Amino acid sequence: MTPAITLDELLAWDDETSKIWRAHLDANPALLELPCGIDGAANVMQFAGHIWAGELRWGQRIAGLPPLAKEDVSAGPLAALFDMHVKATGVFRALLDDPALQWDEMMTLDFPWLPPDMRSFSKRKIAAHALFHSQRHWAQLATLVRAAGFPSGFKGDLLLSAALT
Repeated sequence: MTPAITLDELLAWDDETSKIWRAHLDANPALLELPCGIDGAANVMQFAGHIWAGELRWGQRIAGLPPLAKEDVSAGPLAALFDMHVKATGVFRALLDDPALQWDEMMTLDFPWLPPDMRSFSKRKIAAHALFHSQRHWAQLATLVRAAGFPSGFKGDLLLSAALT
């Protein structure tokens, strides 16, 4: 066995973490209006939207689908934002279940903030980026809500996830 973490395992960890945060934010709705400032989000509601829209948009790109336009990202309520995560998980699951998908196939991203010589990535790298992007941001949110006096009890470390053995 190669000692590697698979995209299937990362997706399961991502889904587990998203469900934990959905439950915590549902139980503590005042947190949704907590000022945030991470990645331009005015509050936690917008930040959760950024995280889940990012998952969906990256999955859509890999699948060759038009990504959700930024102006079409829901502003809330939380259930509508979480629905983007559910859709993203479905897109990633379909990709991972497709035996014909070439994960090492390169994709060129047309992002003006990336230098032209740094715009090509494998589908595998983009998928890993999308799933780690979410985890990084959930960790930032855990720090933010703890500092604001709303400890989440977040146990988001991969070590504590049921997604891996």
